[in-house]
Amino acid sequence: MKRAIYILLSVMVIGTSSCKKFEQYPEERIFESEVFDPKDVNGVQSTAYLMAIYSLLPSGFNRVDGDFLDAATDDAVSSFYGSGITLFNNGQLTSQNSPENNWATSYTIIRKCNVFLQNIGVVPLVPEMMKRQVAEARFLRAFAYFELLKRYGGIPLIGEQVFGLEDNLDLPRNTYAECVDYIAAQCDLASADLPKGSTIAAGEFGRVPAEAAMALKCRLFVYAASPLFNGEGFESNPELKVLTGYTNADPARWDKAIAAAEALIAVGYYKLPAGTGSAAYAAVFTTKINTDIILSRQSGNSTSIETTNAPVGYVAPAASNGRTSPTQNFLNAFPNLDGTAYAGSSTNPAQYDNRDPRLRATIFYNGVLWLNRPIQTYEGGLDKPNLSLRVQTRTSYYLRKFMADFSTSTSYSNQSHNFPYFRYAEVLLNYAEALNERGRMEDAVKQIIPIRARAGITAGSNSRYGIRAGITQTELQTLIRNERRIELSFEEHRFWDLRRWKLGNTFLSGNLSGLQLNLNGSTIGFVSQDVATLTFREKYYHLPIPYAEIIKNRKLVQNEGYY
Repeated sequence: MKRAIYILLSVMVIGTSSCKKFEQYPEERIFESEVFDPKDVNGVQSTAYLMAIYSLLPSGFNRVDGDFLDAATDDAVSSFYGSGITLFNNGQLTSQNSPENNWATSYTIIRKCNVFLQNIGVVPLVPEMMKRQVAEARFLRAFAYFELLKRYGGIPLIGEQVFGLEDNLDLPRNTYAECVDYIAAQCDLASADLPKGSTIAAGEFGRVPAEAAMALKCRLFVYAASPLFNGEGFESNPELKVLTGYTNADPARWDKAIAAAEALIAVGYYKLPAGTGSAAYAAVFTTKINTDIILSRQSGNSTSIETTNAPVGYVAPAASNGRTSPTQNFLNAFPNLDGTAYAGSSTNPAQYDNRDPRLRATIFYNGVLWLNRPIQTYEGGLDKPNLSLRVQTRTSYYLRKFMADFSTSTSYSNQSHNFPYFRYAEVLLNYAEALNERGRMEDAVKQIIPIRARAGITAGSNSRYGIRAGITQTELQTLIRNERRIELSFEEHRFWDLRRWKLGNTFLSGNLSGLQLNLNGSTIGFVSQDVATLTFREKYYHLPIPYAEIIKNRKLVQNEGYY
């Protein structure tokens, strides 16, 4: 036994003496001193660090468990019954299962921006380059804070701090008002030093122009002036209410949104591109550089949108997964070609005729030509085969928006698919909404008319594109909200718009409908059917702060109704 112990101790001594030094850091770790290098006269490493932050912004397309966020609204359902996105509307959302947890990613962006701002001063960049990159980091940080604010209400503002492992990270939430003021101030600082969109070279498209900071500020103020945040919060606890909105209602808050929109419009570069009709609308999303897109997420040309969302009845190399099923509720929102509201039957086969041309650019329906054959979404058709375990449309519709025109093609080709963060059309809609809320109806109408004209809606004898003379404020409010629903569909607006307007119980509760198409000889019968039942609870106006964050930060207060 003694001999065995001696041998073991000898092995331990030899093993210990052979290790010169344990690693304190992973060998592959890149230190800040390597990124922010006083000898890097061209800022190659620091620029790469900054560009990498862009990649952390929301990806947009099919990003929530394989689905568009709009599949958690009344505009669509996931074609896949097992999608986690149903947690938003099946009454089972908790702080531990939210499929849209943005907290950690946003604070990663904020930390990286702070690291950049804290260290960029040592890199010998030329002054103009330095100003621009600092402004970009400020914008990206402000954007991340806004993404948190619209989800959770007030969040901890950490300023310029870069926390270490030994720092106290028990940080309380700032009030909603403090967060709005901070984000707005950061937008102002950023826009002052960012280049205008008109000066950004084609090779740098996708980097932040000054107008993007102005657009973020405009969106921020539109949200802040909306009912949910403008004194109409539902919280019973006054300490929570100050975290998730203003405690008083003040219609004058719309004035800040008006001023922000006017400042951006006055710059004069961004505008609705020339052209009208469905092709002009569709081109906004497949033309990489155009004056409607203020800022978008950049990615390489691909067929990803087509193969994920187009109808399922095609074979390789044009096979598609049909992941998104727009609802009949959404289709009914499209007005007639003359701009008046559609009042016909949803089971009328002629319902697709003489409608807003954006319908054809947004939704696939039975009979539309695609890949050189008519789409078949009737029961047993090629695009609704009803095969076991086959993902297929649940509504008779598929999503077409963001796709190029492959009507007469035999396969897909790589296309520009860059998810839009800010569009000029949104700025006009923000402007119209704010003007109307302040009682300036005719000024608001002037902002809607160019959007409808570009869509291809007919002007009418009075050149009002279906907007009646003498329209009331309430009528125009409904029209503007519907215009946002159509124009900005599947761009992650509807989910948040219904919440800020406090219309969850109206549109996110109850049944969603689609069609069942039955082929009988050469005739197709249309039957309306319910495809999903939505459950909305008041607490869903805000998302739950992730449980993992609550247990790590003892000062972090959870939103009402969650644990």
